[in-house]
Amino acid sequence: MFRARLTVLILLISILPITQSHAADVVYPGDRPFTLILPSNYQLNVPAPLIIALHGYNSNGQSAATYFQLGKVADENEILTVYPSGSKDSNGLGFWNATPACCNFDSGNIDDEAYLISIIDAVSKDYSVDPARVYILGASNGGFMAHRMACNQSERIAAIVSLAGATFSNPKSCQPTSPVSVLEIHGSNDQLITYTGGYLFGNAYPSARKTIDLWGKRNMCRKKPSRVLPRLDLDRKLSGAETTVLRYKGCKSGTTAELWSITKGKHTPEPSAKFAESIVGFLLSHPKKSP
Repeated sequence: MFRARLTVLILLISILPITQSHAADVVYPGDRPFTLILPSNYQLNVPAPLIIALHGYNSNGQSAATYFQLGKVADENEILTVYPSGSKDSNGLGFWNATPACCNFDSGNIDDEAYLISIIDAVSKDYSVDPARVYILGASNGGFMAHRMACNQSERIAAIVSLAGATFSNPKSCQPTSPVSVLEIHGSNDQLITYTGGYLFGNAYPSARKTIDLWGKRNMCRKKPSRVLPRLDLDRKLSGAETTVLRYKGCKSGTTAELWSITKGKHTPEPSAKFAESIVGFLLSHPKKSP
């Protein structure tokens, strides 16, 4: 019963697939194909940022592109974007092998870290990617995977945004060798990946606050985060600027750890007109600095 409920709830991010086409789409074939979206004004010899956006459980890359709505903002900022799809489990549901909590429920031998690194390598081989501006964005299961990449592939990742995800429950499981800026966005009324932390099939995940506290410590920030203004409007179904910002300052190499709390927000917020602009702004503001 719980598994059935999880299937329905764990990302109602499976919205309708993309219907529009991009003149500058580049399809990479293989066992796990993916499509690169080039900005309309892409210049081959100008290093560009790369954002890899990850869907949630029971979803796919096309649905993630529809949900995040990065297209206009990515094009304006000349960003390369990729929306890959995870593997399918025994129930035919797409997933990422992220942390013990989410969402490799079959315990399959899937190396999604290697897959995502292969995407970075393939795109960087064919196009001019700025290695200091490689970013991961993920929702729910994809958010968990973004944290895994920040923990284990920190040399290649400048910053991540996790929407309704969490990092490893055991701090020893996350040992980054390079500072990574981290933004956790979480609804206070999330009933699936709860704001205060919890368990999935007996495997723990930390609260939204503990998630950024762990990253604040890893990035050698000041002891406590501070509340900053202005509040943000991220969820179009909630009135006003419903999102508060908690930020660690004074961190190593210009990094940060931030928590954007959507007051009364649910597991899958409905992105406002400012949602994509806000998260892309965070990412672009945090390139990886040289040691």
